[in-house]
Amino acid sequence: MGMMKIFKRKKIQGIDDTHYLTLKEEIRISKENNKIIRQFERRKARRNVDESEYLTQMRDPSNVVEFDELHTYFYTEVGTVKAVNGVSFDIPEGKIIGVVGESGCGKSVTSLSLMQLVQAPQGQIVSGSIRYKASDGKCYDVTKMPTSEMLKIRGKDIAMIFQEPMTSLNPVFRIGEQMDEVVLLHDSSATPESARKRSIEMLNLVGIAMADKVYSSYPHELSGGMRQRVMIAMALSCDPRLIIADEPTTALDVTIQAQILDLLRSVMNRINGSIMLITHDLGVIAEMADEVVVMYAGRIIEKGSVREIFHNPRHPYTIGLMKSKPGKATQGERLYSIKGQVPNPINMPDHCYFYNRCDHRMEICSKAYPEMLQFSPTHFSSCYLYDENKVGDTKNVKESE
Repeated sequence: MGMMKIFKRKKIQGIDDTHYLTLKEEIRISKENNKIIRQFERRKARRNVDESEYLTQMRDPSNVVEFDELHTYFYTEVGTVKAVNGVSFDIPEGKIIGVVGESGCGKSVTSLSLMQLVQAPQGQIVSGSIRYKASDGKCYDVTKMPTSEMLKIRGKDIAMIFQEPMTSLNPVFRIGEQMDEVVLLHDSSATPESARKRSIEMLNLVGIAMADKVYSSYPHELSGGMRQRVMIAMALSCDPRLIIADEPTTALDVTIQAQILDLLRSVMNRINGSIMLITHDLGVIAEMADEVVVMYAGRIIEKGSVREIFHNPRHPYTIGLMKSKPGKATQGERLYSIKGQVPNPINMPDHCYFYNRCDHRMEICSKAYPEMLQFSPTHFSSCYLYDENKVGDTKNVKESE
């Protein structure tokens, strides 16, 4: 059998239909994607770019970051994965914004887009804008900033606590060396002595006992909770305006989780900053967040205050997430789970992405993707169930089956 007979499976328009790519088709897709990737990489690698090209204005001066129709794609040999497909939300000053959703919905890719850390060359910010207001009052569009300029902001004004500290810390360098590097890189007046003093001060701030000993230790000599505290200390070294916490309590026991969350809250109040908190744990969101953004398949399907999302969820997916949360009422019963699978991200359908899994789907849900509807000044949801102008003459698909 020749090489042209080799096929790879690929889903089209949802999870039920399949199509087979030949090797010739894969080569064509790869060539087209490589051409697109080179254009993006050349733009990011530019030097001596005039500041006016990426200066902008915030829609609301009280926001630190504004995501506006952000699209971040991954160009693979079998097609384009639309990991983030039109995301828009704000991060106000002094607030904690919780981002929730199942694995693969685009939470981490959204945060990595803000940091310009999307895995290149396959991963690229295709369109949209990310407006950031710096401490000096200037507003930058991160999507248009060259890499050389982004280095001045990343780690200093916007810091990130990564999901797994063991893979984020370099195993061949001591903790102190890695922490000192952050200070020396972003503070031109820092000396090795002042950097060491700052690093130990940060280790003490996050509640690490015997900070001098930890400063001289290697990552593998510390427990998971200690490494996570080190990551938080490193992120706080330059007093950032925004902290991105990507699953900061994953793989930690309940006691350490509570300590880490208390630490994040106290630190945010001390530096008067903001936090973008990414997590699967709805309990963490209920305890920590001021506002909640619910993502599904690369889009935001609902957003609002934490009280609105928990006490009055509107989208069927958000309602399903709330029902799947364990509690006293469900003790001894089988835990609820949302049926079905997420559509293949390479060829997303034109209609509502949750259509195949929704118990309330209607005929109109299969025609066009629903727009955001507003229920209060802060509560929005993308669902036809509440659009009286379009639901009146349609019927529930489940009832007709």
